[in-house]
Amino acid sequence: MLTRVETLWPLPDEAATEALARHVAPLLRRGDVVALVGELGAGKTTFARALLGVLGVHELVPSPTFTLVQRYVTSAFPVCHVDLYRLKSPEELDELGLEEALSEGALLVEWPERAGDRLPCPRMELRFLLSPTGVRTATRIEGP
Repeated sequence: MLTRVETLWPLPDEAATEALARHVAPLLRRGDVVALVGELGAGKTTFARALLGVLGVHELVPSPTFTLVQRYVTSAFPVCHVDLYRLKSPEELDELGLEEALSEGALLVEWPERAGDRLPCPRMELRFLLSPTGVRTATRIEGP
C-alpha cells in the first residue's frame, strides 16, 4: 500500500529555497510533473528559477504568466515551466502541447489546480505558504 509522505521545509530566505531546489533536482526524471501550489507571492516562481538553475539553466528565467509555457534545455532533458494562472478552463491545456513536452522532459506547473484533473498522476506536489507575518514554508507531498 502506498502512503502519503509530507515533508515541511522552512523557507526564511532565497538560500533556503535554493537548498530545497538542490534536494528536488536529483529526484526529477523525464516524464515527471512537479505541481507548484500557493498564492501569489508564496515563492513558486522563485523555486522554479532555483530548480532550473540547479539543473544548469543559466539564462534569465522569467515568470511564464503571459507566455504560459517557457521551455528550457538542461543537461539531462528539457524542462517546461508552465503557469496556468490565466487559464479559464482545463480544456485550454490541449493548446499548450504539454503531453509532447512531458514525453520529452519534465514539467514545473504553477497553479496546477486550474488544470482540474488533467495533469498526470502520480506527481510531486510542493505547497508554498506565506504566513500573515511573511514567513514562507513549503510542504513536499508525495503519494496518494
